[in-house]
Amino acid sequence: MAGRGVRRAARWVAVVAAAAALVGCGSAERGTGGPAPAELRLAIGGESAEGYDPTLGWGRYGSPLFQSTLLARDADMNIVNDLATGYRVSPDGLVWTVDIRGDAKFGDGTPVTAQDVAYTFNTASRSGGLTDVTALKEAVAVDADTVELRLSAPQSTFVNRLVSLGIVPEHAHGPDYASKPIGSGPFTFVQWDRGQQLIVERNEDYYGTKPAFSRIVFQFTEEDATMAAAQAGQVDMAAVPSSLALAQVPGMRLVPVPSVDNRGIVFPYVPDTGTKTTDGLPIGNNVTSDRAIREAVNWAIDRQQLVDGVLEGFGSPATGPVDGLPWYEPRSAIAGNDPAKARQILDAAGWVDTNGDGIRERNGTPAAFTLIYPSSDSLRQGLALAVADQLKPVGIAVTAKGESWDVINTRLHADAILFGWGSHDPTEMYNLYSSKRAGTEYWNPGFYANPAVDAHLDAAMRATDPAVADQHWRAAQLDADGAGFGPSADAAWAWLVNLKHTYYVNSCLDIGRPQIEPHGHGWPITAGITGWRWSC
Repeated sequence: MAGRGVRRAARWVAVVAAAAALVGCGSAERGTGGPAPAELRLAIGGESAEGYDPTLGWGRYGSPLFQSTLLARDADMNIVNDLATGYRVSPDGLVWTVDIRGDAKFGDGTPVTAQDVAYTFNTASRSGGLTDVTALKEAVAVDADTVELRLSAPQSTFVNRLVSLGIVPEHAHGPDYASKPIGSGPFTFVQWDRGQQLIVERNEDYYGTKPAFSRIVFQFTEEDATMAAAQAGQVDMAAVPSSLALAQVPGMRLVPVPSVDNRGIVFPYVPDTGTKTTDGLPIGNNVTSDRAIREAVNWAIDRQQLVDGVLEGFGSPATGPVDGLPWYEPRSAIAGNDPAKARQILDAAGWVDTNGDGIRERNGTPAAFTLIYPSSDSLRQGLALAVADQLKPVGIAVTAKGESWDVINTRLHADAILFGWGSHDPTEMYNLYSSKRAGTEYWNPGFYANPAVDAHLDAAMRATDPAVADQHWRAAQLDADGAGFGPSADAAWAWLVNLKHTYYVNSCLDIGRPQIEPHGHGWPITAGITGWRWSC
């Protein structure tokens, strides 16, 4: 802990020096008094390298800015209308009928029609992009302001596609759309300088609440440069990691935002029998495939200590992938940490230290495994090293190892990996735990499989009643028979922490009450950007 504090202090000295250099160069400071500025400058990371085309995945996190979505979520996570005036689902769950408002226009003045909505959904379903619309069979405009979204099978989570998929204009959706987007959202595209900045302006024809600021500039800077810009008074909002969130920044306040942006360890769930994927990647691990090991890890880890020591207090202990959301089952959690219980579990399973080296063994196999994290991620490095320290006293040896994503992609079925997830959409839970998703990209990399869990996950997806779907989502974590993927049952993962996203915000900028944010890609903080106001 002392070494990490020294490194943080040295890093902070460098950041302050950089800020002083910026001020010395005559940069203009952002004022905290006087009239509201016409322009906001935001350094919140998250440049979309692929551009700003919703059919390819833009806008999955936060506001798509340029485009309208059919529905939206308010600060309480309730689903509300946006471009849609209402929707209804057929009793069999196969047809979603959406009525759209008649006063929406694209940035070029063209009215938004149901045909544009149908085109957007059909294109997204064929694109293979990051917005999953694979359940869609076809989208059909039945008249100018009504569209039918026809599914190949019922999907309770399809409502999240209506929340996240921005609508594009069929007549202007060409090869260069991602770099020059047109939409009917609250802002219009002005300029994108890759790796440097994105400039947008208020859409004066927007049908909803118009933004208070006529121009927003998104600055793309690395963590230290972002902090330096905040110290120099050059930005109105700066997203910083928790390690940089302890400073006093003149004219700014720290806003910690709760999230379901979690970090957790996925275990290879099956033994190493020499099986490989079709791409030749090894599958299985003879240590983590033992339930006793996974249970002991979950009981031995002190998650609050991880929050305090690695996240600087900006977070909370995680017990699963969906903590606090409507489909979370609290009974699946374990209460705190208990190293003594971890030792009892290992003893009962035959994992004992026979040679006095502090590492348990069973049948000649040591209770040891490698925990891989992305080498570029200092937070995950801190978590991995702390977990290794916490497991050593119970006799489990963990080698924390930083690797590139190229290497991780070859080891994710055979070694424990420290991943980050977190979504407002329970589809992610399905993808992480369904045996049907095993080994598909980053889904279910440990090849977890439990027929009872699969049945609950499938029933949740097929349900036409959201309340019934939630019952099955919760049962997949832990059901009445004691089956489940959660830490009190199969313990397929060891979830560690939920992050609080930390932002320095101009003292005069009122951003309202932010949503609970998802995993930290993109700009989740901008979900409420039309409600931001200058308060000085």
